[in-house]
Amino acid sequence: MSRKKRLIFVFVTIAFSAFLFEAVARLAFSIPQIGKRLEANEDYTYLRNWVREHQKAGTATYYSFDMYDPSKGWKPRPNLKDEKAWNDKILNTNSKGLRGKKDFPYPKNKEKLRILILGDSFTFGDDVGDDETYSAYLQAMLPDAEIINMGVHGYGHDQMLILFKEEGVKYEPDIVLLGFLQLDMSRNTLDFRDFAKPRFVLEKGELKLTGIPVPRPEEILQWDWARPRLIDFFSLLRHRIKKTLGLQQREMEKITSAILLELIRSAEIIGALPILAYLPRGKEIAMDIAVTDDEKYMFSICRLNPKAKCFSTRPYFAEKIAQGQTFKSGGHWEPSGHLVVAEAIKRYLIEEGHVLAPQRIENQRPGTGRHPPFDESKHGSTDAARSSLSGEN
Repeated sequence: MSRKKRLIFVFVTIAFSAFLFEAVARLAFSIPQIGKRLEANEDYTYLRNWVREHQKAGTATYYSFDMYDPSKGWKPRPNLKDEKAWNDKILNTNSKGLRGKKDFPYPKNKEKLRILILGDSFTFGDDVGDDETYSAYLQAMLPDAEIINMGVHGYGHDQMLILFKEEGVKYEPDIVLLGFLQLDMSRNTLDFRDFAKPRFVLEKGELKLTGIPVPRPEEILQWDWARPRLIDFFSLLRHRIKKTLGLQQREMEKITSAILLELIRSAEIIGALPILAYLPRGKEIAMDIAVTDDEKYMFSICRLNPKAKCFSTRPYFAEKIAQGQTFKSGGHWEPSGHLVVAEAIKRYLIEEGHVLAPQRIENQRPGTGRHPPFDESKHGSTDAARSSLSGEN
């Protein structure tokens, strides 16, 4: 056989093998019983599920109340009015798409403490009504403060950081509180979750944003048929190998630490106090252990930057359980869980001197202020800050 014929033979064999494997992969992913076993916490699993659900349902990014966002992937639609979601729970958003009816002007009232809360669906309030989120409960407990809920379902810390730099800094918050859940860490390593999303990578120790602008839903649906399913298979295999070797955990912690430290730095630049609040979920709520590994990880972030504050709301759940109260062992919290978190945050803020107790505020002499002043020498000048951050995005 001549050299030319051998090359043709090799090429045909490789092409036929690739075609065969592609056909097998497509068949396997299309069979529900097999496809379910081939799912993992990785990009192409989420992409396949999203395409399957939206081929007939349209081009919404995830929930019907979502809209496409080129820098973060998705966000809640603005000006939702008494929309029913999650078994007829009431959902409203303001003119900026933030949970609840109330609009907040960017310039803050200097007489009021302003607390901005970042987080995922537990902060946004999936499965509960507007007045049952921990932000809403906290607002009722601290009537002389302004509580702004900037939680968005499905967000990783990467999207929270982008949202804060784009919008959060404009509100001139005194305190930036991030509701920390361990499950958000894996989202920082994904390009696709509820929908396509941006992703930070580390280059020479510096954060670099990739995946911007995020592709539109119709673009993904239009070209998904041409995407080789062999890519899905190898992505799944790569994920399982990295998870088995512990590489996935190390990658997750490394990128999350960089993102959280950047968020802390960005809060300090505008004169805000950064606080990380650990939020337990599921069976973790009732765990009889002093400190979990995930709590230890979060506390390590505050050791890297002592100006940031860290605390856990899990002990407050333990108090309630000791009193006979029960909580869901899976899924999102019920209103009772949100109430515990709000009480925990309130107690922490008061005990640490970041917020005055309501009765102390009432007895305060006029003109002495609503909250302890922030030292600009420690936290930076607010005016210089926003121009610095806006230049980064």
